[in-house]
Amino acid sequence: MLVQQGSEVSVEIVGLLVSPVHAYEGRPDDGPLPDPDGRRPASVTVRAGNGLVGDRYFGREAHRQAAVTLFAAESLTAVAHELALPTVPDPLLTRRNVVLRGFPVDELAAGRDRSGAVFSLDSGDGPVRFRAHRPANPCRWMDVVLAQGAFRAMRGRGGVRCAPLDDGVLRLGPALLRVHEPAAPTATRPS
Repeated sequence: MLVQQGSEVSVEIVGLLVSPVHAYEGRPDDGPLPDPDGRRPASVTVRAGNGLVGDRYFGREAHRQAAVTLFAAESLTAVAHELALPTVPDPLLTRRNVVLRGFPVDELAAGRDRSGAVFSLDSGDGPVRFRAHRPANPCRWMDVVLAQGAFRAMRGRGGVRCAPLDDGVLRLGPALLRVHEPAAPTATRPS
C-alpha cells in the first residue's frame, strides 16, 4: 500500500494494552515477569507528549518519542503462516499498545535518513494525531511468548514507536486512519 498525504483508510482497532510494568525484562529463558495490572481496556486516554494514561512509559522523558507503539495485526498473521503455526497468536503478546487491522503501520516509521509520518486515528471521539518515529523492532522475547522463530520472522514488521501530538481517546472497533504527512522518502546518495 502506498502511503500518501491525505490518505484515509478505514481500520479496526483490535487490541489496546496499558501496563504499568515492563513484563519482558531480563533473560527470555527465565520467562516473562508477572503483569498483575496489565489491562486490555476497551478504550485508552492519550495525552499529548506523554503517552497512554496508566502505561509504563507515560510521561517518561526518555520515551517521549516512543510513548505509544502501534502494530499491524496482519504482521502476526504473516508470521504465523511463515512459521506454520496452527493458530495466530494473541497480538497483544507483542506488548504493543495499539493493534490495528487494515493498515501497514510499519510504512509510517522513520528511517536512518528520513522522518516518520504524522497520522491520526479517530475511533469515534475525534482524531488523535501521532508522529511516527523509529520502528518497534522485535526482540528475542518473541521466540518465547509467540513461537520459536518469531523474533526473526517479525523483523521489518514489528510496528512503530510514536509520540502522541494530541489529547484524546481511542476505542476498540472501527476507526479512521488519516495520513497528514507521509514518512519522508529515503534520501538518495549522489553517485
